[in-house]
Amino acid sequence: MEALHDVVKAGKARYLGASSMQAWRFAKLQHVAERNGWTPFVSMQDQYNLINRGEELEMFGLLADQGVGSIPWSPLAQGVVTRPWGDRTTNRGARGTDRFGRPLWLDTDQAIIDAIQRIAEARGVSMAQVALTWVLKNPVVDAPIVGVTKQHHLVDAAAALDVELTSDEVTALEEPYVLRQATWF
Repeated sequence: MEALHDVVKAGKARYLGASSMQAWRFAKLQHVAERNGWTPFVSMQDQYNLINRGEELEMFGLLADQGVGSIPWSPLAQGVVTRPWGDRTTNRGARGTDRFGRPLWLDTDQAIIDAIQRIAEARGVSMAQVALTWVLKNPVVDAPIVGVTKQHHLVDAAAALDVELTSDEVTALEEPYVLRQATWF
């Protein structure tokens, strides 16, 4: 933390952000910074989406308490929540794992994907818009990191700002969730 503080003092960075760690480790780093008068983290990049909500357990409460911004990565679960359950036509979908070999989805995720699809079809919007809208409804989330590789990805991300989910839709999306085992890089 002192080395990071030195980077800020030298004018090489204005702010510090952290990424993907356990809440207790983040709290410890923030405490050390505070105790020594060093620059604390102002943001956390954590994985958060409809099929991976582990950050709700501890990290989001800590971020809210500390006034630290949340900038979730993979808000569309690497595209898993953007297409119907049976559509695994991408290279990643065909393999069924991410680059670290972890499963992209669990069989229990089908109910979530199906709910996203039902809501999207009923509203006449894309599944990506529904999934991003859900991420954005969390008051701790400041701005998700969207992986835009095609123009329609950017259009969907912007359009998600205009969608509001009903409480019944939120329940349909959240109720089938099964907690995943945490993986740390």
